[in-house]
Amino acid sequence: MDMKYVWITLLTTMTTNLYAQSANHHFQHTDSTRASPEKIWSVWIDVAQWKTWDKGLKEAQLNGAFSVGTKGKLIPDKGPKSTFVISKVVEGQSYQFKTRIPFGWLIIDRRLEVKNDMTYFTHEVQFTGPLKKVLGKKLGKNYRAMLPEVMSEIKRIAESK
Repeated sequence: MDMKYVWITLLTTMTTNLYAQSANHHFQHTDSTRASPEKIWSVWIDVAQWKTWDKGLKEAQLNGAFSVGTKGKLIPDKGPKSTFVISKVVEGQSYQFKTRIPFGWLIIDRRLEVKNDMTYFTHEVQFTGPLKKVLGKKLGKNYRAMLPEVMSEIKRIAESK
């Protein structure tokens, strides 16, 4: 592997991580497990079961196959229902979905990486638009606080499969 590529990737990741951890409108959490990436992936793409590991979610539905362009519905424990659309999928590795917020988007990225026989899985949250800081402060703060517990629950489910 080209060392220049490794350094660029490492620096980009570090810069993104530092920025993402500094604000409630853009943040992420990574956990690791000995469970295979396929097991994490199967937990992630089973939309009807998101409520089992995302304690802030009452229900989630997907209206079709797990693929780019498919829409679904999120019903949180508190707050209004929202529609989401799957905007990116790299089968078995990553996906992104987004939902409209006032004047912008709430974007969720989920990524898998395998290193040294460990599966690392990342959940990144980003509020966009002119109200991102306001919405991040109002909604992101609680979501950010819940994220480590959500990731632990995903890990528990994957390891029990």
